[in-house]
Amino acid sequence: MRPPSRPVLALTQGDPAGIGPEILLKLLREEPAPAAWQPLLVAERAALVALRPVLPDFPWDRLTWLPGPPEDRNLPDGIPVLDPVGTRREISLGHSGPADAAGAMAALDAGIALVRSGAADALVTAPVSKESISRHHHPGFVGHTDYLAEVAGLERYGRDYLMAFLAPELQVALLNVHVPLRQAIDGITPRNLAEALDCLDRHAGGKIAVAGLNPHAGEGGLLGSEDAEILAPAVAAARERGLDVHGPESADSLFARARKGEFDWVLALYHDQGLIAVKTASFGTATNWTLGLPFLRTSVDHGTAFPLAGRGVADAGPMAAVVAATLGLISGELPRKRV
Repeated sequence: MRPPSRPVLALTQGDPAGIGPEILLKLLREEPAPAAWQPLLVAERAALVALRPVLPDFPWDRLTWLPGPPEDRNLPDGIPVLDPVGTRREISLGHSGPADAAGAMAALDAGIALVRSGAADALVTAPVSKESISRHHHPGFVGHTDYLAEVAGLERYGRDYLMAFLAPELQVALLNVHVPLRQAIDGITPRNLAEALDCLDRHAGGKIAVAGLNPHAGEGGLLGSEDAEILAPAVAAARERGLDVHGPESADSLFARARKGEFDWVLALYHDQGLIAVKTASFGTATNWTLGLPFLRTSVDHGTAFPLAGRGVADAGPMAAVVAATLGLISGELPRKRV
């Protein structure tokens, strides 16, 4: 046992019936003890056992099962693994049921406890199934972001958290996330915009552009009034508070302008407005970062991919990109700002 001088990353399994456990094992297969960081895998023994036939070349003898959550950063050699459930069961890869939903949440809660206690420097989450968790285990669950904010108590103090994405040439935050489009439009209010812009400035900083809602940001009212009546006053108010905010900018060209370096951040108004741009530009290399939490949490930009689970073909490249971005956030090299 030795105190690690490297950052400790708690890696949670996601839905054990999805590709999460597979991509985590593939990530660790080439370098079971990465030179730049120390893994702490939070995964059910059953989930890893199910992958033995799928990943026969994985160094299974490198897994070191912990008897319980570590009380400090003293971790054993190899790949330490914490089983958040501890029960024997069969996993039907590709088909998420009640036990899988419960296992996903147990791993997430265990990972949260590790970063809050200081045993880990960051929480890196594999994808979960919102539908499975909401149906089988936690009604109303709509994703990691809101759950993490709720656990951290942030919702009691206004909207001081955001879902954000770091890509090689584009940094995007979302005003509204996993809600229907009509509800997202209703959520474009002066208060929500003010809180989101303050959050983005406080936790990331830089030059921020607000995406317009309507085509051409309303075309002077010809194509909609929301940009002039809601967005423009919110931008003006933010600038009066000293924030470097611009817009509303026509969304059809804004993301291209941001990729060229005109802005550090784009505040997109709803999920697909921002994520279509991010995933078109950088699918597989973008990192989901939850701004505002009292601990660092990152994730991949893809889902559980149930049709691929158990086939051994899942790509660990996106998770490797997340780990690299996480280390950049720890070191202060990210987020990127214009020079």
